[in-house]
Amino acid sequence: MVEPLLSVRSLSAGYGDASVLDEVSFELEEGGALALLGRNGMGKSTLLATLMGHTLRRGGTIALRGRPVERLAPHLRPAAGFGWVPQERDIFPSLTVEENLTVAARRGPWTLARVHELFPRLRERRSNLGSQLSGGEQQMLAIGRALMLNPALVLLDEPLEGLAPVIVEELSAAIRRMVEREGLAIILVEQHAHIALGLTRDAIVLERGRIVHRAPSATLAQDHATLERYVGMRVAAKAA
Repeated sequence: MVEPLLSVRSLSAGYGDASVLDEVSFELEEGGALALLGRNGMGKSTLLATLMGHTLRRGGTIALRGRPVERLAPHLRPAAGFGWVPQERDIFPSLTVEENLTVAARRGPWTLARVHELFPRLRERRSNLGSQLSGGEQQMLAIGRALMLNPALVLLDEPLEGLAPVIVEELSAAIRRMVEREGLAIILVEQHAHIALGLTRDAIVLERGRIVHRAPSATLAQDHATLERYVGMRVAAKAA
């Protein structure tokens, strides 16, 4: 039996006294691409934050390539194989683009040249400060910085939020290339369900911190009733 890249078992977590995730279990294979869907406040971003160690875990296990990581401190999880692109991007505004990319880089197939190939704008802007970039360029930088860690798995939290349509198309193409051409495993949180399902192979839907539906992305994209029930009328209509 092939060991999964990521194995999550009965994971419960939250913040302070508040419980958000309740008995979440799923697996992701090597090179897998998983969409996390659900309305706002249902636990999607909390799940990514929990994988990175930034919440209070109340129970359950997390294993990456068979190694238990749930007790690792957050700053040790990138070395274990996690790459995280948080919703806030968290780039260093006083560093140049190139410094942002190389400050925490780890050896591996993802080099500065490969990131520049994926995002040519970052090559053009390599001497600019992080604070001088547009929102779309900052998102490219955040993804590029995660890739420079040479992770086994990249967690993408709302990478397309608030961006112009042309930038959404550019970033979507880059994420598709990461999955289809580079074989990189991703977990994608994205409010635009039709985009998320088009970029991934499998999907799970969260409702009040629990998994209420799981399916191949292509199947869920055609399941308008489930999308309407758990994601919302607006997204379901657009997915149709």
